[in-house]
Amino acid sequence: MDLSIEELRTIQVTTVTGASKYEQKVTEAPASISVITADDIRKFGHRTLADILRSVRSFYVTYDRNYSYYGVRGFSRPGDFNTRVLLMVDGHRMNDNVYDQAPLGTEFPLDVDLIDRIEVIRGPGSSLYGSNAFFGVINVITKSGRDFNGAELAASAAGFDTYAGRLTYGAKEAGGADLLLSGSGYNSQGPRHLQYQEFASTNSGVAENRDNDRYHTIFTKASYRDFTLEGAYGYREKGVPTASYGSVFNAADNRTIDESAYLDLAYRHEFSGNAVTAKIYYDVKNYQEDYLIDYPPVTRNRDTAYGRWWGGDFQATGIFFTRHKITAGAEYKDNLQQDQSNFDVNPAFTYLDDKRRSRLWAFYIEDEYRMLRTVLVNMGVRRDHYSSFGDTTNPRVALIYAPTEATIFKFLYGAAFRAPNVYELYYADGITAKPNRELKPEKIRTTELIYEQYLGAHVRSSLSGFSYRIDNLITSVTDPADGLSRFENVDKTETRGVEFELEGTWPDGPRGRVSYTMQKAKDVNTGAVLTNSPEELAKLNVIVPLVKDRVFLDPEVQYASKRKTVAGSAAPAFTLVNLTLYGRRLREGLDASISVYNVFDKKYGDPGAGPPQHVQDVIEQDGRTFRVKLTYAF
Repeated sequence: MDLSIEELRTIQVTTVTGASKYEQKVTEAPASISVITADDIRKFGHRTLADILRSVRSFYVTYDRNYSYYGVRGFSRPGDFNTRVLLMVDGHRMNDNVYDQAPLGTEFPLDVDLIDRIEVIRGPGSSLYGSNAFFGVINVITKSGRDFNGAELAASAAGFDTYAGRLTYGAKEAGGADLLLSGSGYNSQGPRHLQYQEFASTNSGVAENRDNDRYHTIFTKASYRDFTLEGAYGYREKGVPTASYGSVFNAADNRTIDESAYLDLAYRHEFSGNAVTAKIYYDVKNYQEDYLIDYPPVTRNRDTAYGRWWGGDFQATGIFFTRHKITAGAEYKDNLQQDQSNFDVNPAFTYLDDKRRSRLWAFYIEDEYRMLRTVLVNMGVRRDHYSSFGDTTNPRVALIYAPTEATIFKFLYGAAFRAPNVYELYYADGITAKPNRELKPEKIRTTELIYEQYLGAHVRSSLSGFSYRIDNLITSVTDPADGLSRFENVDKTETRGVEFELEGTWPDGPRGRVSYTMQKAKDVNTGAVLTNSPEELAKLNVIVPLVKDRVFLDPEVQYASKRKTVAGSAAPAFTLVNLTLYGRRLREGLDASISVYNVFDKKYGDPGAGPPQHVQDVIEQDGRTFRVKLTYAF
């Protein structure tokens, strides 16, 4: 499409930092990217990171009433712990060092009100980030003190006796210092009655007041000149109503506790178009899961995981020979503690007490080469060394052709890996599971073609076709010799799909995006469609100003086609509609919103993980609920 010079000058191109570890236009980034802004989060009434991902092209979320699990481009393995996407906050890795789990729900230790924007970077990212950047990278970028410039108080009330609050203080001093301090709390009783026909013989299959959830978080960020110190703490306790892992149904003892904290000191200095960055960090992650088990006798069984790790990385980016922008870096991580245990509390009996420690180091280099004015080549490779299994090398290549500023073609190829985690390698309770210390990394190879077109100054379209193959997929397998399960590299999968997205933004007018994804994910060995893999996803998000720059009506529509379950049946297709009425500056410093989720009270469910984790083949989700929120800045 040919645009006039005047129209080309008015095109607004978003920038991202997570695709190449430096700021660049999305049109020049070697990936398919979505950016969700703080304004989107406010106006669509998103409550958690899981809510946000539900609105993103090619993503879907499964909730088992304990944790939320992402799916991307047709892949969401039941029983997996969010191990195949790397989640970062301001470049700090959030996947833990025992399960490699990325927290998405109320266990995520950051209030979504503190998010400035989220970069969703699809495709293999191991050439820069190593393990877990398998299907992509989610980079959460937080606000700074200057974004608040004072104190802000937020409070909300929602269905299921849910209440939340946040107090934030932010300031930027004349000398350049910037400070942000924030604390949040949340408490929800959850649905009073949840019906599970699988447990009809106990309390008529009704879990009463067993879906409660509460958390508190603290976040701080201070920066001065080239230094930034950032820390977060989160504690979350969640009731588990589904009677997971053979526990007694409707028991108050069934619950999980997640506690996490990190401290990150970063240095970044820019000079003459070049940049040097360095950071050092320390993380803690504690997990505890209690279940009432009827052996007999009835006893409380406790499963724990404790992780401690520290690390650092160094990176330099510079321009060489005019046309080459080269980034090189090194990373080191020392897993000080990777402990797992399983035991009965009373009478005391230990089934598992495993203590581990490991290390890894890596080197990477990337070259962004401006071959011609209209052609950009991006090449990168990273080599990782793990003390547990050895070395792995993963490349990425991108050819970006932009005949005009409004038309962009991207040809992408990349490889990524996921290292077997401590849980998969060593969990062995002697009753249900045994270890496999010979596990190898999973491997993925992806090819993608992207066509992006700006239609005038206000509309952007994106069309992409993708194909990927996974080898050495780690799967839990039961050994017929002893009936114990262990993880093995046995599966291979292939997926092909297409995505389309249309975004439009008009000054002082409506803004929105619509997307559609069609994909086919199958097992290479059997040809069968993968479980929990919808063939179609569709999303619609629209912001409609009712009163200029003051009041907005914001509908959101999400559709997912049916998904195969572990038992071989199907979780039916569903369409959800959410609606938020948002008002800003209704009075000096006061914002307010009213959100209704699942407006038409659609009954639907997500596939369970299968035994022993879930007896339920499909886990029913919430019907219509609401939230009222007030935010006051002073």
